[in-house]
Amino acid sequence: MGKTVRMISSDGFIAASAIDATDIVQRAHEIHGTSHTASAALGRVLAVTSLIGGGLKVDGGSVTVRFDGDGAGGRIIAVAASDGAVRGWVERPMVDLERREDGKLDVGSFVGHEGSLTIIKDLGMRDPYVGTVGLVGGEVAEDIAGYFVESEQIPTACAAGVLVAPDGSIMSAGAYLVQLLPGAGEDVVDKLERAIVGAGAVTKLFSAGNGPEAILRTLLAGFDPIKLDEYDTPYRCDCSLERVERALVSTGKAALQEMIEKDRGAEVTCQFCDKVYRFTSENLAELLKRATRD
Repeated sequence: MGKTVRMISSDGFIAASAIDATDIVQRAHEIHGTSHTASAALGRVLAVTSLIGGGLKVDGGSVTVRFDGDGAGGRIIAVAASDGAVRGWVERPMVDLERREDGKLDVGSFVGHEGSLTIIKDLGMRDPYVGTVGLVGGEVAEDIAGYFVESEQIPTACAAGVLVAPDGSIMSAGAYLVQLLPGAGEDVVDKLERAIVGAGAVTKLFSAGNGPEAILRTLLAGFDPIKLDEYDTPYRCDCSLERVERALVSTGKAALQEMIEKDRGAEVTCQFCDKVYRFTSENLAELLKRATRD
């Protein structure tokens, strides 16, 4: 279970959130069998997506973050609900890369230096909000910050990190998102930039035992931050037999008929939790009746 804290500066010019996502990323590693580099890349995306989802102001809303880069890992997708619960998937989870010259995991090459980042916000309206920007470099946090500046015109500082043990388990993982609100002047920007630089790398902050609240108070030092809330954030997949059945019905009568006659059944695996749903010919025949009625 992850832990998220949200704060605002007393002057109302800065909103910030941070998450300890160690358990979330460990769960994703267990589900997908991710390599060291894949764990770092997917973990960063999961942590930041959870923060964005938790910031939605609509109950039942959701956000989807999709990285379509030219890197070795292929596409990465994470989906978070408005309570911060998150799930994710990486196209090539077992691909690993040599570390960079500085000894760090090469997340940029795994995600890709060219490509796009798309964020879809479903706020319960008729159409979701969809924004797409080019990748800054594939390190995830910088790309997220660039998205908010370019697509939503919100000056943003973002950092995300995952520390992976030699055996592949997750030692620590987390992220923070700091955004300037309307009315913030250059003095606020300068002061905040100094605090962020002084705080150091987010991986070191979490691995040193600092929780989300302590990290936010460090980042907002001098701004008299006010704690808004604190909540648990799990890795949670909302797949179900009913959802899978609806998906199969939506494939159409011809596709269902082929599954019955040629394949003698069907097997559907959820990409987010790897749960397998198996359907016999008899099961599919019932779905075919439903598709015919519809």
